[in-house]
Amino acid sequence: MSEQTVYAIASGKGGVGKTTATVNLGTALAQAGERVAIVDVDLGMANLAGFISLNADSITLHDVLAGNASIHEATYRIADDIVAVPSGTDLDEYAATSPEGLRDVVETLREQFDYVLLDVGAGVSHETVLPLGLADAVVLVSTPEPAAVHDAKKTLELTDRAGGRVEGLVINRTRPAGDVSYDEIASRLDVSLLATVPDDPTVRESVYAGTPLVVHDPESPAAASYRRLAVEIAGIEAPDDGSDDDEGPLEEKPDDDTAVASHDDVSSAITEAESNAN
Repeated sequence: MSEQTVYAIASGKGGVGKTTATVNLGTALAQAGERVAIVDVDLGMANLAGFISLNADSITLHDVLAGNASIHEATYRIADDIVAVPSGTDLDEYAATSPEGLRDVVETLREQFDYVLLDVGAGVSHETVLPLGLADAVVLVSTPEPAAVHDAKKTLELTDRAGGRVEGLVINRTRPAGDVSYDEIASRLDVSLLATVPDDPTVRESVYAGTPLVVHDPESPAAASYRRLAVEIAGIEAPDDGSDDDEGPLEEKPDDDTAVASHDDVSSAITEAESNAN
């Protein structure tokens, strides 16, 4: 396994499929037996809360950063080998948070999980720049559109200012007959091209089903791209059938009292996330 275990998934521009990429990368890693935590570090515009069907009294990252709860209390198991730490949606709770506490959150989760994926908010603010420096590496997500690429370049600059480093670029919604060379886009940004994810109708279907694409339709072209991204990030081979691991839980999983979010209760959080970003 790579020594890099904490990745900030960032885009600069909203609506480019960053949350979808985060969830599917995390799920592909979990399918391969890696222990994964996805953390919604978009403190102002939470995207992952719906993914685990939180109620109004649920504990979130807001409570942790306000000093009112532990990170364990805000951790929810989604499926085998993968958990989520959502941010809240209440603006008063947001105002009470201290983003600097993210450092302790990241270090705690780093000790418990093989991979920690930080779903970074779009735009430029203290809480969006901070994770870029806390992560071992940043994965940029963009579409081929000029505005998205331009904002990805801004995120590159912000990462440098935050003292972080960029692992590479993921380009979503690619087309085989496009006029743009995706390698050229990465070259112009001076980063490695980690993966291209085709404009695949099954992505939208999985969004409305509220299920990660690598589970919803593991044979789809986009799902294959996310699995290849997992291989690129971790150097492991992820299963391509979306089935559960038969070998049982790994050691050092979160305690059994970690809150569980059943797949039957999963709302279409990715839908909400990408809709809110547009």
